[in-house]
Amino acid sequence: MTQLLQLEDRFQARIDAEQKIEPKDWMPDAYRKTLIRQISQHAHSEIVGMLPEGNWITRAPSLRRKVALLAKVQDEAGHGLYLYAAAETLGVSRDQMYEELHAGKAKYSSIFNYPTLSWADIGAVGWLVDGAAIMNQVPLCKCSFGPYARAMVRVCKEESFHQRQGFEIMMTLAHGTPAQHKMAQESLNRWWWPSMMMFGPNDDASPHSAQSMRWKIKRYSNDDLRQKFVDVMAEQAAVLGLTIPDPDMHWNADRGHYDFGTIDWKEFDEILRGNGPCNKERLDARNKAWNDGAWVREAATAFAAKRKSATA
Repeated sequence: MTQLLQLEDRFQARIDAEQKIEPKDWMPDAYRKTLIRQISQHAHSEIVGMLPEGNWITRAPSLRRKVALLAKVQDEAGHGLYLYAAAETLGVSRDQMYEELHAGKAKYSSIFNYPTLSWADIGAVGWLVDGAAIMNQVPLCKCSFGPYARAMVRVCKEESFHQRQGFEIMMTLAHGTPAQHKMAQESLNRWWWPSMMMFGPNDDASPHSAQSMRWKIKRYSNDDLRQKFVDVMAEQAAVLGLTIPDPDMHWNADRGHYDFGTIDWKEFDEILRGNGPCNKERLDARNKAWNDGAWVREAATAFAAKRKSATA
């Protein structure tokens, strides 16, 4: 017991000294489990997040928009692969992570259980959802776990392009015809509150946040990140000429921040329980893709085994 406490003290001292923890370094079991949970959920979110956007590839309004959306969806697939690879260094297999996702045991970001009903939703997803993701993910570039931090550097660079793509779509619509402006506003109305939920529960209701910050897996609390998001998006919405659907939002000169209304956490909890608008649809799509791709995995495995045998 004394030896374990000494190991934990040395481990925390490395964290406090801003040293990166690498896969072969000693780490507490709870630190490893926390990372596996967070990184796998992050990876699942990137993969599931391809679905609501992929739904609009064939319906993009121009070739330019189609090419940009294709590139974005491809980027999200790459992000998932980087993150699965980072999680694997902690001793969990990729197949195990896939199985937990397909069985509905693993969580992914609640935002991807909402439908994309119009082309403006692709703009809102890029502007708001990727904007919230950047707020969450830029601090992860300084995460204490080396493989996760290094993967996030490239992810964040690409996410910044995605956010600008979404903002440009919203700008085009908001300054277009009255019908286009209405479409953009309706999309903002539907995506604003789900985007606010992306930062997770309020700090006093978050079971993992304090410990993750002590280990420097996280650098900022959920509420601090949410406030930063509100402050930035309020200004950007004004530039777009759109109205954030929160009558309680206003600038608080004393705090130096925007005040905002209360989030409906019951809706958030329902989605986490699997009762969101598209929970079943998303898991059905992932399971179908997995099952339809079985022959490809089997062929690749057989080819690799044959090649290894031929060179033995």
